[in-house]
Amino acid sequence: MNYKINKGFQAQEQLLKEIVVNYETRGENFGNQDRNSLKLFDLKGMTINVKSFKVPNIFNKIAYKFFRKSKAQRSFEYANTLMELNIGTPQPIAYFEFKSGLFFKNSYYISEHLHYDLTYRELTTDFNYPNHEAILRAFTRFTYDLHEKGINFLDHSPGNTLIQTAKNNYKFYLVDLNRMRFETMSFEERIKNFAKLTIHKSMVEVMSDEYAKLIGRDYDEVFDLMWKETQAFQNRFHRKRRIKNKILFWRPKKY
Repeated sequence: MNYKINKGFQAQEQLLKEIVVNYETRGENFGNQDRNSLKLFDLKGMTINVKSFKVPNIFNKIAYKFFRKSKAQRSFEYANTLMELNIGTPQPIAYFEFKSGLFFKNSYYISEHLHYDLTYRELTTDFNYPNHEAILRAFTRFTYDLHEKGINFLDHSPGNTLIQTAKNNYKFYLVDLNRMRFETMSFEERIKNFAKLTIHKSMVEVMSDEYAKLIGRDYDEVFDLMWKETQAFQNRFHRKRRIKNKILFWRPKKY
């Protein structure tokens, strides 16, 4: 077992170890369990979120053992960096890794469980959500702040931003943090960062309008590139799905 615990939670080291060791038989399932498992636990009166990353394939078992940081370690370190940069993310608590012999086995990322009102995804499915456009524009300002601080969130997708809306004071928190780069972003890279968020042209128009004002560029220039990148991502996504379905034709389809 390899692990690291943030200073404010080191007094609960033994409890955190017990949670991880007994993960399979304890805790409350939370959210989608398809790719990785997510459970809620109580830690001295605080609800914590424990993410268990699935066991990697044979190549990554070796890579994570010797050459690359695990997804759990990256999530933990990136969360701490985000907090230092004053970017919202659930409080990082710890990460744990298990290794044996030549191989990496599995890993866990632990953070505070954050209560939120919606994710960006709800904006793509409910256009009557209260203050829909105001939230979308605030989200665009949040993304601009990421870019200005040199944060390239590679998984900037609908389910990975939690939103709190108390008193119309919108706060945004990033989750699923293991794919991120800290770098100066070009104009093209900034706009491409919006490509995974929505298929709806009307939403792209609003985000383009807000981002153009923030960055001091012409609206048409921002919209044309954002819509082009959105369509290109959708084309790649559906092409990959068609190829995967042909290769894995024997698997039952998910609806």
